[in-house]
Amino acid sequence: MKTYNSNEYDVIVVGAGHAGCEAALAAARMGEKTLLLTINLDMVAFMPCNPSVGGPAKGTVVREVDALGGQMGKNIDATYVQMRMLNTGKGPAVRALRAQADKWKYHEYMKNTIENTPNLTLRQGMADELIVEEGICKGLITNTGAKYLAKSVVLTPGTATRGRIIIGELTYSSGPNNSLPSIKLAENLEKLGFKMRRFKTGTPPRVDGNTIDYSKTEEEPGDKEPRHFSYTTSDDDYLKDQLSCYMTYTNPVTHEIIRKNLDRAPMFSGVIKGVGPRYCPSIESKIVRFADKDRHQIFLEPEGWKTREIYVGDFSTSMPEEVQLKMLHSVAGLEKAEMMRPGYAIEYDVIEPWQLKHTLETKNISHLFTAGQMNGTSGYEEAAGQGLIAGINAALSAQNKPEFVLGRDEAYIGVLIDDLVTKGTNEPYRLLTSRAEYRLLLRHDNADLRLTEKGYNLGLISEERYQEFLRKKEAIATTMKNIKSITIHPTEEVQNYLKDIKQDALNGAVNGADFLKRPRVTFDAIEKLTGKKLAADRYVKEQVEIALKYEGYIKKEKIMVDRLHRLESKKIPEGIDYAAIPSLATEARQKFEKIRPESIAQAERISGVNPADLAVLTAYIQQGRIAKIK
Repeated sequence: MKTYNSNEYDVIVVGAGHAGCEAALAAARMGEKTLLLTINLDMVAFMPCNPSVGGPAKGTVVREVDALGGQMGKNIDATYVQMRMLNTGKGPAVRALRAQADKWKYHEYMKNTIENTPNLTLRQGMADELIVEEGICKGLITNTGAKYLAKSVVLTPGTATRGRIIIGELTYSSGPNNSLPSIKLAENLEKLGFKMRRFKTGTPPRVDGNTIDYSKTEEEPGDKEPRHFSYTTSDDDYLKDQLSCYMTYTNPVTHEIIRKNLDRAPMFSGVIKGVGPRYCPSIESKIVRFADKDRHQIFLEPEGWKTREIYVGDFSTSMPEEVQLKMLHSVAGLEKAEMMRPGYAIEYDVIEPWQLKHTLETKNISHLFTAGQMNGTSGYEEAAGQGLIAGINAALSAQNKPEFVLGRDEAYIGVLIDDLVTKGTNEPYRLLTSRAEYRLLLRHDNADLRLTEKGYNLGLISEERYQEFLRKKEAIATTMKNIKSITIHPTEEVQNYLKDIKQDALNGAVNGADFLKRPRVTFDAIEKLTGKKLAADRYVKEQVEIALKYEGYIKKEKIMVDRLHRLESKKIPEGIDYAAIPSLATEARQKFEKIRPESIAQAERISGVNPADLAVLTAYIQQGRIAKIK
């Protein structure tokens, strides 16, 4: 049995946002004595911007976190006020679950989970300095002088890192939602040699829901059919009564108010220096960038069951407060809205993510990991995915066990991390379905089939849950056999069904699997037409239906994955001297020296590297003439 001094831990996690919570829970659940240090205990898993989870690509990440044994899916399933599946009219690769959260319940549920997790200590404190000896991180020192030692340290300070809030002409040092900023930690990282840059994000005003005229807006209710982020949540627990969101629009009057005040807009006056998110711009940026549009969507989203605060989505702004109020009052339904909190922009420091390995361990300091917005991402979901991987690897490092890495073909989390460490980012990175080459394999519905085995092997999935997963896999295999074993005959009922769904009539009997491959033919329809119960579980039916309907496309993606694996297997020796390789283009050499790719596959993904450079590098390695940097 391990023995510890009071200030000694296996893993220390700094910051209790969405990345920090996942990192700390993972490490503790893997048996490591873990300290979660946060500036403010009242900000654990807080949602300073939109109180929602999920959406395109992001929702799949939450499912992946859950399949690996993380917490975010369970947390939102226990605290949502609305649940909706997006893109239901499109293919399974882009369907996305999204939930509106009760932000206070979400925080309370996560804090309670952390407080009741064995091996995990939650403590309020501010990390000021890392303890680094001979290139190894061994702990940290807080602003009160407290010293904590650990085998691994994970940094997840979010937007608090030298944070600065901006509202019009007003600027002041602050973390999100007027919390304390973390100043000295960023200074310490610079002294340790890390390359940093400045990013910016923002949030919209909140208004009193009782002062909104909803008759002038469009209602968006939640789904009636049960939806969940966690595979452990029962359909029986699905909320039948949910809070609605509402949609309205800006108009030419709104746009004119913004244009007349652009000289006071920090985004354009030069006050804001950090780079903002391209895919979540401020409303003033939208008006300038899309000058030809006469309106933009605005979403009115409740922040919880017991509050009147309404989040004015897609209306992020750092305009002066009085201008924000004029902007709001120009929007249909908000003419008399009372602003409860003004919107603001926040600037913060991030680490250039190309300084990280795929494990999220830093390259120049061992046993130090970073995750979340500190790595240049935007979004709670991206943060949670990184936090989970960083926490897992911090625990494995403390245990002297092999690292854990997800490939681009295994998870959106793998795509996210590979993009960061291979390409870096010049703006807050947002995960999109278009970033994944194998998105038909990385679907919302099959995250458990892809990752539960891995979570179980890591010790993050219980034996009971794993056995349930194996039963599901067996049920899918059995159902696939069942559908292939039946024959659909061209009866009058079958022909009428095909006519109703605008499909050609059958010329003769066909296999059930081939019949299901037809567009708009459903598994349930086959059961009804044949009178046979082929599967008891709707999730099993879903897997079989998708596998058959998209069989050809899935095979093509798997061929691409096989090529990826061949290139991934071609490892690049550590410490290789690229300057000694003749015929390499200057840009390729510079990129290779900066990123230090681990394989030919990763080298291929670096922007600015062409096929000729890859051929030269591959030949050099195969010939065995490897010069190492001295």
